[in-house]
Amino acid sequence: MEFRGASVYDHNDFFSTYMKRRNRKDSPNNAIEGPIMNELISDFREKNILDLGCGDASFGKELLQLGAKSYTGVEGSKQMADVARSNLAGHNGTIHFETMEDYKYPIDTYGLVTSRFAFHYVSDIDILFQNIYRTLKENGRFVFSIQHPLTTASFASKQFGDKRGNWVVDDYFLEGERKEPWIDQTVVKYHRTIEQYFTKLRQAGFKVLDLREGTPIRENFSSEEEFSRRQRIPVVLVFSCVK
Repeated sequence: MEFRGASVYDHNDFFSTYMKRRNRKDSPNNAIEGPIMNELISDFREKNILDLGCGDASFGKELLQLGAKSYTGVEGSKQMADVARSNLAGHNGTIHFETMEDYKYPIDTYGLVTSRFAFHYVSDIDILFQNIYRTLKENGRFVFSIQHPLTTASFASKQFGDKRGNWVVDDYFLEGERKEPWIDQTVVKYHRTIEQYFTKLRQAGFKVLDLREGTPIRENFSSEEEFSRRQRIPVVLVFSCVK
């Protein structure tokens, strides 16, 4: 069975396994992507924040505890949205159970829009970037991470759901749908090159301030083996933009 968007997170076995992997200290989310996101969104205090594909909203809870004015999460998985609401109990946070494609973006509302490892599930990124641009206040920031295009490029790069030991880089300039086995399911992602992301951001009106490919830092890993493995190929791409 194939899953699109956030629907795979409503599959109970997948959800349970994913959350265990996600919370590992040496997961790419925690050891690579998290520190970059925290650095690039450093000026978020007293801002209204929109988080697209917010997952369990643990990120939003952290931002609120550190001084964000408000947090709005958009999540397409009901199971994940329920966990997010529970995590935000007692905080100035709101969760919308809907896809980021269907969310009604209010004009000139947010000082910061974020998204973490979610946009590679979106088929039409042009409209999404335009909506984000409109919902940001003037000089508002847009910081997001995606799975690095080198790892989504090849139609044959991953045939099984096991931990990867080798990567095939092929079909890089062929934008479009990819099907990938992950945690005993097949998920549909959308491949775009780094240049395509950059161009689409510029076309939407954004100025790109920074780009990171997730260079591993030893102190962020508990395992020397995992640190060495992550030096072989980038798995994260992060953009920092301003309106």
